[in-house]
Amino acid sequence: MNIAGLSVQEIAEQIINGYRLTRKDDLSFLLTASLKDLEEAAGKIQEKYRQNHVELCTIINGKSGRCPENCKYCAQSAHHKTPCEIYDFLPKEEIVSQAQANETAGVNRVAIVTAGRSLTGADFEKAIECYKEMRATTKLGLCASMGLISHEQFQRLVDVGVTRYHNNLETSRRNFPNICTTHTFDQKVATIKAAQAAGLTVCSGGILGMGETFEDRIDMALELSELDIKSIPINFLIPIPGTPLENQKQISADEAMRSIAIFRFINPEANIRLAAGRKILPGFGSLAFKSGASATITGDMLTTSGTTIKGDLQILADNGQTNKD
Repeated sequence: MNIAGLSVQEIAEQIINGYRLTRKDDLSFLLTASLKDLEEAAGKIQEKYRQNHVELCTIINGKSGRCPENCKYCAQSAHHKTPCEIYDFLPKEEIVSQAQANETAGVNRVAIVTAGRSLTGADFEKAIECYKEMRATTKLGLCASMGLISHEQFQRLVDVGVTRYHNNLETSRRNFPNICTTHTFDQKVATIKAAQAAGLTVCSGGILGMGETFEDRIDMALELSELDIKSIPINFLIPIPGTPLENQKQISADEAMRSIAIFRFINPEANIRLAAGRKILPGFGSLAFKSGASATITGDMLTTSGTTIKGDLQILADNGQTNKD
């Protein structure tokens, strides 16, 4: 169909009825529509596909610092001089204890996240043992974020109960070389496809505010749609002293809210997941949970400050939303 000439609300209705935006469509309306209209329409799409549920997940930073990759935003890169905490893979007891505490506090999913190009050898074996224990002692959905790992490793994660793998595209294909040169956009895509081939769903999104344009954001949203990504974390850059982006100006709340709505329009059935940098949003994301965002990473946020699980549960209660299916 041709969406040219349709209002934002009419386009939203077409999406609710099954139409999907592609690169063939004129997507200029995403940039020219009033923010209020775009938010309201995104909220209707969200209500159709995600109902009243907001998924809460949390991450455990299983191994920190000394990463050989040169991602310009990251405090954990060995290429940058930052106050990042550095430690080897945590003991199983500590990781499992954190997971159990997060479940008690009310989260739905937990991920072990590790610094480095890929988790291999003895450290990967330690992760496998952690997942076995978490599967046996919790009802949490289990996720992993361990870099550019192999097909065999993906299968082993599936075998111990991991159901989702996280690997951010970070930005658009065009902008990616401006952010990282030690691995490529295509390597990211190949890792995502390998995870999916092993039977995992994939969590992949990016960081907004790294000098990209709105066209870059739309391009990344389209790429994620084409990859059939089910969970899309949206981070807003928190410039970290010692990184090449330490002086980057943060995007405005309005720009962030429009971006969330854009990702909802292009990926209507995915969980659009708030991640780092939520403090720039109205009410720490309260409005976003009604205008496009249907999930969030909560609790400690790797090297950046996030929100508390208790605080997020209160936001959902105030919104009349729930974190339970």
